[in-house]
Amino acid sequence: MNYKNTGNKETRAGFGAGLLEAGCLNKNIVALTADLNGSVKTDAFAAEFPDRFINTGIAEANMINVAAGLALCGKIPFAASFAVFATGRVYDQIRQSVAYSKTNVKICGSHAGLTLGEDGATHQIMEDFALMKVLPNMVVLCPCDYNQTKAATIAAAQYFGAVYIRYGRPSVPNFTPENTAFEIGKAQKLEDGTDVSIFATGHLVWEALLACDELKKQGISAEVINIHTIKPLDVDAILQSAAKTGAVVSAEEHLRNGGLGESIAQVLATNSKTPLEIVAVDDRFGQSGKPMELLDEYELTHTYIAEAAKKAISKK
Repeated sequence: MNYKNTGNKETRAGFGAGLLEAGCLNKNIVALTADLNGSVKTDAFAAEFPDRFINTGIAEANMINVAAGLALCGKIPFAASFAVFATGRVYDQIRQSVAYSKTNVKICGSHAGLTLGEDGATHQIMEDFALMKVLPNMVVLCPCDYNQTKAATIAAAQYFGAVYIRYGRPSVPNFTPENTAFEIGKAQKLEDGTDVSIFATGHLVWEALLACDELKKQGISAEVINIHTIKPLDVDAILQSAAKTGAVVSAEEHLRNGGLGESIAQVLATNSKTPLEIVAVDDRFGQSGKPMELLDEYELTHTYIAEAAKKAISKK
């Protein structure tokens, strides 16, 4: 593996660090949360810039509308909550006041996916890619570790337009180099390969790298590409890699319907005949459990990614 885990860290902490740094660079950045300041890691920003922080209380719809109003006044609002609340509970406000109105609002979804863990199905949103990517004028980001989440947050601050950033609760491997430039819409190749392409996002990027190592022991050369931007999707990177390897796997901590794999399938269906295997959650909700136990229960770990790779290769 070309990448080394420098120590497990929370991606939500990467968001908090990125927000604070962006706030130091631009006085127009403001932060909002719905009574979850410590959980979603807006606390360092709030302590440094108390006059630029708003706690709306448990009123997520108000939070989004206030953020939209601030954006119309020239501010750059980061509205943060648990992903299930930041997207699902306030979808009408996001659609009307952010996407349709083309306001410069950054929607920040912490505690996303199965790896939220013990809080269970009601909080483990796995539909947020689908909700956000279908909206016109919305950019959707899903960085893979602490360093990249920090970089993605800073990049979102510099981008004019609506952005949804998805990040998580647990401590996960931190392996991308610090201060690596984050380019919205540009996929990141992590491993070169010739037999199969593995496109992964979020927490499953590390699992894809582990799968790459496992496959290498079996004489299979896997290319691993980090799709940190779900929308706009890097179509060129997908097609170039698929043309080289002739087999594709996608991996995500999201429902199969409406997720990254579905977007890749659309690209392949209209541009090539490359076989695709999708590693994602089939039509079911989450449940309470430890993060890694849940990834195994829902067949999202490197073992399942490696098996999907071999299945895709067999269909060439």
